[in-house]
Amino acid sequence: MKTLLITCVLALGLGSVANAHHSMAGFDRNKTVTLVGTVKQFKWANPHAWVELEVPNDKGEVVSWNVEMTSPGVLVRAGWKSITLKPGDKVSIAAHPLMTGDPGAIFVSVTLANGVTMNDKTIPPPAPTTPANP
Repeated sequence: MKTLLITCVLALGLGSVANAHHSMAGFDRNKTVTLVGTVKQFKWANPHAWVELEVPNDKGEVVSWNVEMTSPGVLVRAGWKSITLKPGDKVSIAAHPLMTGDPGAIFVSVTLANGVTMNDKTIPPPAPTTPANP
């Protein structure tokens, strides 16, 4: 009986750890920051893609920001590819920052050097076309 109790307690404890991993509680969803910098790394992996962005601060120092994204599967449906962001790309990322003030955030959107803005929302299907009457 004691072994069963210990097993149940451990199972419940591990479940809360897994749930905490996917919690958004650490991000200030009422605040959006704009990070302008250079992509150091774009990791296309499950369960979350992420961007490491080098952002100059007010003192001219470069600060590495880790921006967590959603899964690659969701990004693909929104028009992303694993090569959408590459090291050296100059981008502007809108994100909800960590509440701790550390340089980390949860992704909202990115504006690429060519001016195209992308997010993680699914691209709507094209509107149906009506054939012209002859």
